[in-house]
Amino acid sequence: MAQFTKRLSSAQIIILGFAAMILLGSLLLMLPIATRDRQGAVFSDALFTATSAVCVTGLVVQDTATYWSPFGQAIILTLIQVGGMGVVTVAVALALVSGKKISLKQRSTMQEAISAPKVGGIVRLTGFILRMTILFELLGAAVMAPVFCRELGLWKGLWYSVFHAISAFCNAGFDLMGYKARFSSLTSFATQPVINVTIMALIVIGGIGFLTWDDVKTNKFRWKRYRMQSKVILITTALLLALPAIYFFFLEFSGLPMGERIWSSLFQSVTPRTAGFNTADLTALSETGLALIILLMLVGGSPGSTAGGMKTTTLAVLLSTASSVFRRKEHTHFFGRRVSDETVRTAATIGTMYLIMFLTGGFLISRVEGLPLLTCLFETASAVGTVGLTLGITPGLGLFSQAILIALMYFGRVGGLTLIFAALSSSQGNTARLPQEKLTVG
Repeated sequence: MAQFTKRLSSAQIIILGFAAMILLGSLLLMLPIATRDRQGAVFSDALFTATSAVCVTGLVVQDTATYWSPFGQAIILTLIQVGGMGVVTVAVALALVSGKKISLKQRSTMQEAISAPKVGGIVRLTGFILRMTILFELLGAAVMAPVFCRELGLWKGLWYSVFHAISAFCNAGFDLMGYKARFSSLTSFATQPVINVTIMALIVIGGIGFLTWDDVKTNKFRWKRYRMQSKVILITTALLLALPAIYFFFLEFSGLPMGERIWSSLFQSVTPRTAGFNTADLTALSETGLALIILLMLVGGSPGSTAGGMKTTTLAVLLSTASSVFRRKEHTHFFGRRVSDETVRTAATIGTMYLIMFLTGGFLISRVEGLPLLTCLFETASAVGTVGLTLGITPGLGLFSQAILIALMYFGRVGGLTLIFAALSSSQGNTARLPQEKLTVG
């Protein structure tokens, strides 16, 4: 086994690690003990659920609370935790805990898995990720415990607190609220301040990225010492939270009481950042509101985080590049620092790939299922952005459409470039430069 992994590239190890975890989770969810009727799940349902959990998406074909037994829910939660931290990160963390030496190959794979700038300090960063994950998940569970325990009793309330804290921090969006109404998510807590604030905080903390929090921990309030990437992530994240919240407050939820209006606007601006919880009826939103959520879902979180999507940095580079072209500037730059041409090309490639996958999946599902295109595009954006928000059509989709969503969830979690690099790792690039000729665009 060790000899086999040595022959694999870092990208291949990452995609095979996620695939192996999905397969193992599927097999466990097919066990009779995993479902409440003791019949076990059929392979298609188990595969969809395991993929959604490992890829921290939240789209489901069976209600998590009413269909899966406590054992099945525990399997799902484990898959969420491993998927949120990353299969490679968990493997390296287990090796550290057991006292094993981390090889250079493992450090290189870890660097690629969390988008670290360099191999140096990877072991320290892994320890930081592990401590931060445990700390914030425990804090989130402790804060929510009084609310859930008061409603559900001590042990069930504690379980609900832990489940939703991990699901929120990992940006997964799985919930256990089906005991109130199937697939209801957090709509019954739309005005509950403790649940709202805690879930939103965990989503944002998990979605900003471990590298950014490491920068914050190291430099505190000394903004000028932050890495350019951390500055871009924090500012882009703040804008993507504030601007949609203003839109929802004034144009989508204007008919609600003021308290519910504020909470709903804030929550619906946070949750499309790949979290998947919702406190409002999404089917009641206007087409403009749904389109805005689709865009937010495609953007997703930040590099090196528990979130998926194109990433905030990709959006920032694309917008800054467009701004540079408008102003006839030669290079893209942030905070007095130039962005490399390779980074610009990578951002354009990632953006193009996500748009192609999102549109192709939506067109196919709409055609096969005979459903409105916007509704199908909402589901495919949710899948490829590993979000989990839904307009309610996923449980009723056929096997072909479910397979499309499975592929999109997997693509969105491991990353399009990782898949391509894994497939082409053995091919050699051609260093010859072809003759240049002018091509007019625009």
